[in-house]
Amino acid sequence: MSHEHVNFPVFGQVDYFKQQQPQQPQYNPHLGGKQKTLDPIVTGTSVIAIKYDKGVVMGSDMLLSYGSLARFNSTERMKKFGGFTIVGASGEYSDFQSITNTLDDLVTDDHCLDDGSKLSPEEIWNYLARVLYNQRNRGNPLWNTLVVMGYQGGKSFLGKVDLVGTCFKDDIITTGYGSHIALPLLRKARDENPNMNLEQAKQLIQDCLRVLFYRDARSSKKIQISVAGEEGIEISGPIELDTFHWNSGEAAVKSFSQV
Repeated sequence: MSHEHVNFPVFGQVDYFKQQQPQQPQYNPHLGGKQKTLDPIVTGTSVIAIKYDKGVVMGSDMLLSYGSLARFNSTERMKKFGGFTIVGASGEYSDFQSITNTLDDLVTDDHCLDDGSKLSPEEIWNYLARVLYNQRNRGNPLWNTLVVMGYQGGKSFLGKVDLVGTCFKDDIITTGYGSHIALPLLRKARDENPNMNLEQAKQLIQDCLRVLFYRDARSSKKIQISVAGEEGIEISGPIELDTFHWNSGEAAVKSFSQV
């Protein structure tokens, strides 16, 4: 009986099971580089929202971080779609831009039908859940968590969709670091005042975003607040939060003459 000579090279350099290794894909300049968002680069942090007695209020800061660098300081992360819906996003901003283009096309097609029916916030929420779930199944997820809110026909709506298509509706929605810091504050305030009005809800959102500015290293004190209620939908301009002084105590030396 003949015995084959067996070598023991470094593991990984030889096919021990005598199967051909898959060839490495060749670079194609026409594809324009990597096509999948598996590593989010430019990201936004928390979006928080709560229902009040006659609608919904949502808030987010305006910072986009390039990794850990606070890179873009005045970027809107909430967009209007149609006459009844606002969508806020945390996560990869380029993916949110792609979602924005998709929803703009959807709203345009709905307008062109001219059948007297307009897309409701819940319909847009359901559509987004299907889109994100489909992208996840393709192995190319849209790296966002979306908050969908709106007001139509006397009813307010608030829902959430994450990057794998998981979706639910609630009276309080938070994303990102806000799910750890802001959510308990929002729940406590709602338990104490279940029928809060618009001004109280807006003040609550600002207070929570101020706490997130203190605690979340990826957030900013420049924020936006959006409202969906009886008077329609509206996204505010940039708001600069009032923050407390960071002095730890009276200075030991008040002037050079005391040195």
